[in-house]
Amino acid sequence: MTAKIIDGKLTAAEMRVELRQEVAKLKDEGIVPGLGVILVGDDPASQSYVTAKEKTCEELGIYSDDNRLPADITQKELITRVSKMNADPKINGILVQLPLPKHIDEGQVLLAISPDKDVDGFHPINIGKMVAGQKAFLPCTPHGIIQLLVRHGVTLEGAEVVVVGRSNIVGKPIANMLIQKSKTGNATVTVCHTKTRNLAEHTKRADIIIAAAGKPGTITADMVKNGVVVIDVGVNRIDDPTKKSGFRLVGDVDFEAVKEKAGLITPVPGGVGPMTITMLMYNTVESAKRAAGKI
Repeated sequence: MTAKIIDGKLTAAEMRVELRQEVAKLKDEGIVPGLGVILVGDDPASQSYVTAKEKTCEELGIYSDDNRLPADITQKELITRVSKMNADPKINGILVQLPLPKHIDEGQVLLAISPDKDVDGFHPINIGKMVAGQKAFLPCTPHGIIQLLVRHGVTLEGAEVVVVGRSNIVGKPIANMLIQKSKTGNATVTVCHTKTRNLAEHTKRADIIIAAAGKPGTITADMVKNGVVVIDVGVNRIDDPTKKSGFRLVGDVDFEAVKEKAGLITPVPGGVGPMTITMLMYNTVESAKRAAGKI
């Protein structure tokens, strides 16, 4: 058996067509979704990510308010900028790109974002609503994982899911989302991590494995059963002298070996990654609809 590849780029592209059509309909009604983006400093990775978000906004017809601020901005000045976006009716979603400079308390800045505009889904109020099963903005990467599973016909209800990783960005929220009483939940979830004993005992019984540990080779072929669905969230750089850059990107899963046993598997890159920005745009459109009383 060789696994079917879950193409995140293709799924993201399909969702963006749907979003572009929805944005066009909203514009016909005088509603223009808007995303406010704040980037502090000149970190190359953050700059690249923010630029990609701005291009996606343009592609979908979403208004983008781009704020690139100096690295020595004070925390008070940054929170003031966030507060202005909170009050701006043209802005439906606010994204503060992380990481922030060390002299700024990230938690306080994220807390300053209005929960109604928290399209990243990291505000404690939205996290609390998510855990309680209430309507909330869902964190983008976990929400993207759910979309990949559902759109590839994976049955979640009753499935044995093993999540490897317990970060606030992926591990904890995806586990919470999958146990909810909902069309995209009702799974039985085990959360594993670096202190888990005998990790393979858990992964071998899984129908679905979500690897988000941030360590290459965490999941190997002898740790999975035939036909398993594998979602690899890891993005790790390893040395590769054959590449011009001197490195290549790999996930947390031994892709070449595991794909010979899995039923479905995501590659790295090209799997989960493309979904994250798409779900950010999805949340922004949802926020615009809420503000207009459409939902």
